[in-house]
Amino acid sequence: MGTANYANRIGPDAGPGHFRTLRAGDKLGNLIVSSLGIGTYLGPDSDSVDREYIESITRSLTMGINVIDCAANYRNMRSELLIGHCLSMAIKQGIVSRNEVIVCSKAGFLAFDYRESIDPYTYIDEKYIKTNLFKRDEFLGGCHCLSPAYLKNQLELSRRNMGLETIDIYFIHNPETQLSQVPRSTLLSRIKAAMQAMEECCAEGKIAMYGIATWNGFRVNASNKQHLPLEEILSYAKDIAGDDHHFKVIQAPYNSRLQQAAKEASQPVRGRRMPLLHAAHHLGLSVMTSATLNQGSLCKNLDPDIRKISANIGEQRTDAQAAIQFVRTTPGIVTSFVGMRQVMHVEENGSLIRHPAIPHR
Repeated sequence: MGTANYANRIGPDAGPGHFRTLRAGDKLGNLIVSSLGIGTYLGPDSDSVDREYIESITRSLTMGINVIDCAANYRNMRSELLIGHCLSMAIKQGIVSRNEVIVCSKAGFLAFDYRESIDPYTYIDEKYIKTNLFKRDEFLGGCHCLSPAYLKNQLELSRRNMGLETIDIYFIHNPETQLSQVPRSTLLSRIKAAMQAMEECCAEGKIAMYGIATWNGFRVNASNKQHLPLEEILSYAKDIAGDDHHFKVIQAPYNSRLQQAAKEASQPVRGRRMPLLHAAHHLGLSVMTSATLNQGSLCKNLDPDIRKISANIGEQRTDAQAAIQFVRTTPGIVTSFVGMRQVMHVEENGSLIRHPAIPHR
C-alpha cells in the first residue's frame, strides 16, 4: 500500500514504465518500485562523503526513487549508518513514510566497524570466532562467510545501523565467492542453510523477504566454475517453506558491456536453457541489477548503438543517461541500481524518471 501511495504521489512527474511491480506473493502483496535505485557502495570512509550521500538520497526520494541498496560492509558500515540517519530525517520532514521506501542490504562479506580501532585479526577473533558465530573453516579468503549464525548476526547489525525494525529485502551476498575454495556441493549446502536462516528471520519480522545478490553466479554458463543453478536454489526455498517462501528477488550485474543476463543461456529451467532474465521470469523471481554504469566507466565514450536505443530521451542526453536508459528499458528488470554519491548525478540521472521506460526489444 505504501509503495503504491508513493508512486501515485510522484505520478505526474514519472513517465510510463518508471514504476514497476515487484512480485512478492500473496502473503506479502506486491510492491511498487522505481526503475532506478540508488546504490551506496563507493566512496572513502569520511564525514564529507556521508553528507554527500545524505543529500543525494534525500533528493532521490523527492524525485521518484524509492529503492536504496546497501550492505554492512559498504564503507565499513558508514553507508548503512547514513541511510538510517537520512531515512529518519526524511520521515520527520514528511518527505516519505517508512512503508513507501524499499531498503535493501546484504550479508556475506565481513563488515568492519570504522568506529573501532582494532586490528583485523583481533576483530575477527573477538567478534566472531570466540562468540561461535563461525568456525575458521567457514570463513573463506579472509572475507566471506555464510554460516547461519553469522548471517543472523549481520542482520542484527544492519537493523541497528539503520534503525529499522524490518529490512525490506535482505540479500545473501555473492555466495559464489566461495567456489574458489570449496566444491559446488558444499556451497549449495551452505546456501540452503543460509536460506533456512533467512526464512526464520522473515518469520520473526526482521526482514520482509530475501534474495541472493551475485556478481558471476547467475549470469555465467554452467561450464564456469562460479555458476549457480537458480532453479535448484529456488527449490531449496520451497523445501524449507513451501509456496509461502520469502525468496523473491535476485541481483546481478547488467549494463551495455555486461549483457549475459539477457543474452547468455546460462540457466536451465524445466530442462530448457535460457538467459537469467528469462529464467527469473519463468520462476516467478524479480531481478534487480547492479553495475548500471560499471563504476562510472560508461559515463563517456559510450557505444553509439547504445545511444541510438535511447534516442527517445533527447539529443542532449549524456552518455550516462543513455547507458542507464538502456538498462532500465531491458525487459525483465524491475530496478537498476546506480551509485550516486553526488547530488548533481542524482539530478542528471534522475531526470530520466520523466521519460518513458518502456522495454526495448
